Amino acid sequence: MPSTDAVEEVVPFTAADYRARMTRAAESAADAGLAGVIVTPGPDLVHLTGYRPTAITERLTVLVLAAGQEPVLVVPTLEAPDAEKAVGASVLTLRDWTDGDDPYAVTAPLLDADGPFGVSDNAWAMHLLGLQQALPGTSYVSLTEALPMLRGVKDAHELARIAAAGAAADQAYGEILKVRFEGRRETDVAADLAALLLRFGHSQVDFTVVGSGLNGADPHHEAGDRVIERGDMVVLDFGGLKNGYGSDTTRTVHVGEPTDEERRVHDLVREAQQAGFEAVRPGVACQDVDRAARKVITDAGYGAYFIHRTGHGIGVTTHEPPYMIEGEELPIVPGMCFSVEPGVYLPGRFGVRIEDIVTATEDGGGLRFNNTPHEMAIVE
Repeated sequence: MPSTDAVEEVVPFTAADYRARMTRAAESAADAGLAGVIVTPGPDLVHLTGYRPTAITERLTVLVLAAGQEPVLVVPTLEAPDAEKAVGASVLTLRDWTDGDDPYAVTAPLLDADGPFGVSDNAWAMHLLGLQQALPGTSYVSLTEALPMLRGVKDAHELARIAAAGAAADQAYGEILKVRFEGRRETDVAADLAALLLRFGHSQVDFTVVGSGLNGADPHHEAGDRVIERGDMVVLDFGGLKNGYGSDTTRTVHVGEPTDEERRVHDLVREAQQAGFEAVRPGVACQDVDRAARKVITDAGYGAYFIHRTGHGIGVTTHEPPYMIEGEELPIVPGMCFSVEPGVYLPGRFGVRIEDIVTATEDGGGLRFNNTPHEMAIVE
């Protein structure tokens, strides 16, 4: 398990890693009563094989996994050379098809003609309909519904990458506190944040929320042309991918000295975030993390202003299962990684959110991957 004091070295994934992931996916599908898993280009394919097509087009690319049979990746012939370079390609069978062929006729023999299959959430409708036409007896369910934990539990090497991404995001936050806020547009600060994430090793910036003043009451406010003023509360929520794994952290700062109410609400959210974090331990239902954080805010009279779930999973994407929300009874297990991010949003006035990425540990507690101070930072 990665330490909060020193980020472990990022180790390249091996063909054996990808073989183990594909085997687990096939076995999990069988346990769920599925005939197999159909994976199309996107985060699931990257996670299972290491293959990321240079472009996702109308040409069918699909990985077929089923218990007791070798994994097969069906690809267009013109893309086969790139697919062969993927680390996981050595532990699967590559089957290509050329323009003019029927790719569904190539894929159909790999599937149980009457089976139910889990399919990637982002599969194109035309591809799924093509498979259904070729095999009318098949049925399909999204992987998020059928196998929500397909990517949910991270191994040690994945945890090291998430730790590295979190540490880089923390470095970006430390630097953004040094820039001037007052008199600059939200987009200016957002550009600074994006540049800092790239400077500290991110290959991709997914979002840079800068919500100043009344804009902070919109949880997913897109940075705009509003000029930040002295007296503004500013929500900073930013993240992306480093070494293929996500970061996502939020801190709320203030331009100049805050009012007593602003400080009180910030302290309340900080208390709620700590309560949510302390609820993280193996065996606890995901909804209990939400309940712990939400109780603090509700008991203080601000429950109506906490308008989103407490957290979401993170991995090869910055938003994925599991979700920390009422009704999610999935038990937390060591290696799950997710955010704890309560907030209070007062329409027309200001908002506050504090977010860390955390994981459950083998020794029964939680571990933060973000370790910048939760206290309100005063910026100029």
